[in-house]
Amino acid sequence: MADATTTASDASALASNAPIHDPSVSADGHRPTKAEVIRLGVGFTVSAVACAIPWVALSSLILPYVFESIDPSTKEAMLGTVNAAGSIVALLANVIFGTFSDLTRSRFGKRSPWIIVGGLITGLSIGAIAFTHSQILIIVLWCCAQLGYNAMLAPYVATMSDRVPDKFRGTVSGFYGAGIAAGQTIGSFVGAQLLKSGEAGVFGGWMMGMVIFGLCGIFVVVVWPREKSNVDEPREEITAKSVLLRFRPPKNAPDFYYALAGRTMMMGGYWMINTYQLFIAQDYVFAGDPDAKLKAASVIANMAVITLVVSLIAAVTAGPLTDRIGMRKVPVALASCLFAVGALMPLLFRSEMGMYLFAGIAGLGYGTYNAIDQALNVSVLPNPDEAGKDLGILNLANTLSTVIGSVMTSVIVVIVKSVMGVTKTPPEAYSVVFIVAIVIVLIASWLIMRIKHVK
Repeated sequence: MADATTTASDASALASNAPIHDPSVSADGHRPTKAEVIRLGVGFTVSAVACAIPWVALSSLILPYVFESIDPSTKEAMLGTVNAAGSIVALLANVIFGTFSDLTRSRFGKRSPWIIVGGLITGLSIGAIAFTHSQILIIVLWCCAQLGYNAMLAPYVATMSDRVPDKFRGTVSGFYGAGIAAGQTIGSFVGAQLLKSGEAGVFGGWMMGMVIFGLCGIFVVVVWPREKSNVDEPREEITAKSVLLRFRPPKNAPDFYYALAGRTMMMGGYWMINTYQLFIAQDYVFAGDPDAKLKAASVIANMAVITLVVSLIAAVTAGPLTDRIGMRKVPVALASCLFAVGALMPLLFRSEMGMYLFAGIAGLGYGTYNAIDQALNVSVLPNPDEAGKDLGILNLANTLSTVIGSVMTSVIVVIVKSVMGVTKTPPEAYSVVFIVAIVIVLIASWLIMRIKHVK
């Protein structure tokens, strides 16, 4: 069956009777051995798990806890503010450092130096947050962490376009997605356990993030086959104009923009719920319960176990399956719909069971989505020579979705509190959040189905 990652250049080759790109050869012209593909897959998978654990634990549980301890009445607004500010930095950093990595020429290659330096900046910034309770300083340091993380992430993701052949991209993407899914669910579990230890656990969480992010970039570069020197690789003369032109979004690439919009909306719905899961459990499921905080941590830990199991099963099987059937678009769209069904469960059943059903059904959809989406993104790239920049733009979806999720939930909660004339968050606020999240995710599915040149 024809591979779903047929590119525009392949179509041109067919029209001109030119040789079609060999799916076993990567974009950099290398035919990797089986061992090299395995090393790439291991690097992507392990680093995805490692980074997702502290990121989710810190952003979804530790950071909300810190803001609640500073001022309970403004906790939602402060969480929305820090995520919005950090996301603006991440939005710019993703494109800037993706472009800079495209332009880099060194004996260590064009991606490796940025991956290592970005990881170190992230780790140091996160570690510094442990030593302050100033809201302003927390925002500044979180923005620095976002800067470093995206300086690492943009060239990291571009490596999949550079070095993983079409033939294996779905499988590698699947294991990468499995790593993200596993790391995020483990992160929720770890974060919940840390909260049970109070301030000591919070401090330990920041230290965990510092160590993992500081070492992650180094680990990846060591595990992957060494990136070749590209000092002799030709490039245009670097001028202010040429650099600015490099930041231009691709033209005449509707599939690219449907993929960008679809991921932005899907992840927006995801973060609307995930970022506020501690507050949802406290103020929605256990509203009025004097032991709400303790019970919320326990429920989140149980949800993490459920999500881990189903998302791993989905992620590990979905990637190889899409390689076999030659499809990317339809499975991604269906996965979005499945997540929407999961988000409906807490709305119908405001209870622990509703949250567990959400963890199982939405986790299955999210695991499947993560397994295939990166391969879909690579398939819609209009120009492999600008993979770093274009994937940086596509990865803006991660940043924009955080803004959408955090800010929309925060705004919804503030509006409902204002309308009801209360200062404490009412359960009705999160009912509205679930409804809006479901609508956004279904729109994402429709946008993905608009893609024409990928099955």
